[in-house]
Amino acid sequence: MLDALTIAVAASALALAAWCGLAAYRDLPTKDKHFIGMAVVSALALVQLVVGVVQLARGERPGEGVAIFLAYLVGSALAVPAAGFLSLAERTRWGSATVAAGAVVLAVLEVRLHDVWGG
Repeated sequence: MLDALTIAVAASALALAAWCGLAAYRDLPTKDKHFIGMAVVSALALVQLVVGVVQLARGERPGEGVAIFLAYLVGSALAVPAAGFLSLAERTRWGSATVAAGAVVLAVLEVRLHDVWGG
């Protein structure tokens, strides 16, 4: 895996978590600007998904197994979009809190993904 990309995804996810956590603290629902932030973080996670699949196709193998690596890779790509869809159903402060939690989950998945690869 590319360490710089993993750090970028985790850092942007934590920034999104802080931003949406602040919105939840202020009793605000997710707004369009939050969804733009979610799109940016999700795009970075999708880039990492593509990079991971390409590395597997080139013959490189993770240290803890391909199945576990793919599960974490797909899960990390879906964490923020899933939280975003849930926040659409909950148009209160709890929608913002859901996105913040999903972004924290993505950051943790990135750390675990790095460990599974052999970092």
